Amino acid sequence: MKRPTLCSQISASEITPPELYARRREFLTLGATSLIASSSLISSWALADTPNKLVGKSNPQFSTVEKLTSYQDVTHYNNFYEFGTDKLDPFQNAHTLKTEPWAISIEGLVKKQKTFDIDQLLKLAPMEERIYRFRCVEGWSMVIPWIGYPLSQLIKACDVLSSARYVEFISLADPTQMPYVKSSILKWPYTEGLRLDEAMNPLTLLTFGLYGEILPKQNGAPIRITVPWKYGFKSAKSIIKIRFTETQPTTSWNLAAPSEYGFYSNVNPKVAHPRWSQSTERRIGTDLFAQKIKTLPFNGYEQQVGHLYAGMDLQKYY
Repeated sequence: MKRPTLCSQISASEITPPELYARRREFLTLGATSLIASSSLISSWALADTPNKLVGKSNPQFSTVEKLTSYQDVTHYNNFYEFGTDKLDPFQNAHTLKTEPWAISIEGLVKKQKTFDIDQLLKLAPMEERIYRFRCVEGWSMVIPWIGYPLSQLIKACDVLSSARYVEFISLADPTQMPYVKSSILKWPYTEGLRLDEAMNPLTLLTFGLYGEILPKQNGAPIRITVPWKYGFKSAKSIIKIRFTETQPTTSWNLAAPSEYGFYSNVNPKVAHPRWSQSTERRIGTDLFAQKIKTLPFNGYEQQVGHLYAGMDLQKYY
């Protein structure tokens, strides 16, 4: 099965300067009215009284000093196969996604099936802003300021039975909203999964926004997970069901191409994809001819998650 390759980068003139993001709190304290009148630089930013603003308290424990990928690139260069296979397709096509109303049903090995609507989920725990590295299996990467809270907070509210070992995430698959669901690229709905201890790890983020705003539709609105030590396709988008199971769930890419996309899919520079190396990556927003970055085990999060895989053969459990 052929997956899309890295396409041409967006021109530098179109990229929002990362410094603007770093200064956003300063801008907000100066007053929205005067800023709008005096500077066009912040025209792309949601201010406190706009509906797409989402505030998260910065958590320095989950951060990095690496240069942020621009908002332009984060929201224009995506994999979201329900809206197309080209990297620009989700930005161009995801406007048809209806994110209100939205709810997530909790199923499987729980004391009682529950449903949380988006407002309940937003209020379940304090929002945090976390800057994570994000690595795609295709060899490109980004550094993104996500907003959300640990997935463990939701799991604790689900009354999970002791027999549960895995968590399955099921995305929306509505052909009236998502044109490529009519295709045979994958078996729909898109399904992903984690071991329960992976899902409970503090790094696993139930994600509602990025760059100070609610999630754009092309980035998995209104709710997704972000699992920063795994390849990007493990971070399910536009989730409508979470199911707790005793056995390992069947996931979409593992089902489509089991020799290429394992269930665990931890970032591992020593385990090559059958068609390309995983030892280096290209940071989106840099010149195509720039030197590639050396890929770190577990995407640089080995200290936080390495213990989850102690004693496992990571060549076998790829």
